[in-house]
Amino acid sequence: MHHPNTIAHKTEVSGDVAGTWHLEPNHSPKAGETAQVWVALTQQGGRAIPLDQCDCRLRVYAGDTAEGTPVLEPPLEAIAAEIYQGIPGAEVIFPEVGEYQLQLTGSPKGEATFTPFELTYATVVAAGSAPAPETPTLETEALAETPAPETSISDETAAPAEPAALPDPEDAVSPLPLGALALILGGAILVIIAVARLMLRRRKVPNR
Repeated sequence: MHHPNTIAHKTEVSGDVAGTWHLEPNHSPKAGETAQVWVALTQQGGRAIPLDQCDCRLRVYAGDTAEGTPVLEPPLEAIAAEIYQGIPGAEVIFPEVGEYQLQLTGSPKGEATFTPFELTYATVVAAGSAPAPETPTLETEALAETPAPETSISDETAAPAEPAALPDPEDAVSPLPLGALALILGGAILVIIAVARLMLRRRKVPNR
């Protein structure tokens, strides 16, 4: 069985357009590591087709056919490689080990006259040394969304406690009942009368 990675430069023809594929590093991409793919496009007769004359699109499919939903659609940019200038190229990071199909489609842009084309390139991706990106779990997402607790000062510690109110002196001494007050005044009057009588008797006693 012929291994796809043993093909150094694969040239494929679609209509009047030929495309020469190259995949770096050394046509041996590794999962999780950046690889660069470029395609040298030429029209029948050997005329080069730069990216600015091609409405090109690159798709990457997992498996042995270029069907279904692509796993990657890396953007193309004009690059210079070997003897070619302005050709379509892109950086690709294959997510997993396995076989992939790279498909380049294009149609003429501006004054270009080539027919629309579809070129496909197969490659096998080996295990790489770069760690695979972590897939966030529901638990880690919940932790990331949980806001940090706010540190606040309670009302008890924020303001000093108010001193206890002192009792009103008028409230502290309760007034005497009227009956007790009358008895006291009456006793005082009797004492005064007794003292007055005693002083009068002393004055009436003749001196011997």
